[in-house]
Amino acid sequence: MSYTNNGRVFSIPRHRRLSWDLLFFNKSVPQCGHSIVMNLKPVADARMNSAVRISWPAVFMKAYAVVASQVPELRQTWYRWPMAHLYQHPCSVGILTVQREYKGAAWLFWGRIKQPENQPLCEIQAIIDQFTGGPPRREFRNEIRLAGLPTILRRMIWAWNIHVAKRLRAERLGTFFLSTLASKGVEIQVPPSIQTGCLTYGPLNDSGECRVTLAYDHRVMDGALAADCLRLLNVTLLETVRLELLKLASQNDTILEVA
Repeated sequence: MSYTNNGRVFSIPRHRRLSWDLLFFNKSVPQCGHSIVMNLKPVADARMNSAVRISWPAVFMKAYAVVASQVPELRQTWYRWPMAHLYQHPCSVGILTVQREYKGAAWLFWGRIKQPENQPLCEIQAIIDQFTGGPPRREFRNEIRLAGLPTILRRMIWAWNIHVAKRLRAERLGTFFLSTLASKGVEIQVPPSIQTGCLTYGPLNDSGECRVTLAYDHRVMDGALAADCLRLLNVTLLETVRLELLKLASQNDTILEVA
């Protein structure tokens, strides 16, 4: 660290390096974002009555993965080497942005959830609880190690996973990305990502409405399909996911009757 007349100069903090890397590779992804306003009051009511606390990230993670099981483009990835081609993963791997305090600094981590379309909401929530409450050194060991490497080595690892690996890319970096600040009352416009699909949503208003945005790689899909995906996501939330939440609520009623 050195000092100048205008202040101090120091290297990029370790906790900011992975976000820096993400932004570097995000520049090569032609992202477009489309939004829809959904009325999710029926889902919110079912969630409130659930026997188990189910967070909104778990709800959206499950719903998006169900949609992706019906829309293969959401599981595809664009590759430009050795010639332009696509890879389609057989299932979804969701990446959830998680901010944690680690060694006195605010880190941005990314938790992986494999095949959320085939997992009950309770299991998805249990995984998220580990991300948000488990020791960061255990939950995000590989990311912490990666952040400690020199920039050139980090970028080489990122580049190999993004541009060369196919199945491993999906398993390590995910097929879609979920990032939100709704719990803070803030809406993100288009979160930077390297996946074909990136989902974000804002806070619910008093009427149960919220804005949901799907940012997508325009090389893989067009706006009309993105609009269809958002409408299908809305239906999935109000039907498939709400029904699962209602089953959890009925389990709660059964427990109270037995007691």
